Amino acid sequence: LHEFAEGRITILHKRQTKHCLRSIKYHAIALYSKMKSSIPTLLATVLGFSAQTAAFAPIPTQSTSTTLLRAAELIPEPEGGEELLKMSESSLPGSRMKNMGPAEDQEEGVFSFWLTAKADGAKIKKLRTQTEKEASKNANFPGFRKGQIPPWAQPQMTGFAVQEAIIKTCEESLEAYGLENLSGSAGEVTVNEDIKDLCKGYKSGDIAFTAKYNGKFDSAVHAVVESPAEDVVVDVEVVAEAE
Repeated sequence: LHEFAEGRITILHKRQTKHCLRSIKYHAIALYSKMKSSIPTLLATVLGFSAQTAAFAPIPTQSTSTTLLRAAELIPEPEGGEELLKMSESSLPGSRMKNMGPAEDQEEGVFSFWLTAKADGAKIKKLRTQTEKEASKNANFPGFRKGQIPPWAQPQMTGFAVQEAIIKTCEESLEAYGLENLSGSAGEVTVNEDIKDLCKGYKSGDIAFTAKYNGKFDSAVHAVVESPAEDVVVDVEVVAEAE
């Protein structure tokens, strides 16, 4: 290390050199930590979206469940409630929906629903690819060339993809069970598991989760299902007399 002063080159003392290197290392670690802590903000800005802008905005809750690879323990299903039938057996396979009764502090006709489902692995993979592609267009992380996503940002990319897949699965549950979502904050979804736990160690495949949200029954759909065509009763004697 050299210091230029008044045209002369001065060799720093070894002790000064050691102190300088420690200072450089300290600032480098501080910068790295600051960059890592700002990953969610940077990626959200790069991707141009926020979780709260979705019609179904997931609210992850902190879970005490243990995690082994990606097999996060699901929150136990609450007792009671009425299990709903799907509009079609082919829709949202492997899912279950329970009506837990009228929702608190909501207007009449609004109910609380509990969903158990799986975010499709193929959908997560597709969303992960799209997310990274969109992020790389505007990515400009310090210390990396433009368009490059740092390795330590990759888990956050997976988190965005899983979160988006869960949102889409919850949206699909509306049609699958003949429900209507509510507008604004009343229609927010609470994901009962910690999304970070669901993503931990994730490589591929479906991700099981549970969620709860408030909604209404789609009157048009349920009117058709609950009101089959009336049986036509023919009076045989009247027909005979007419003949």
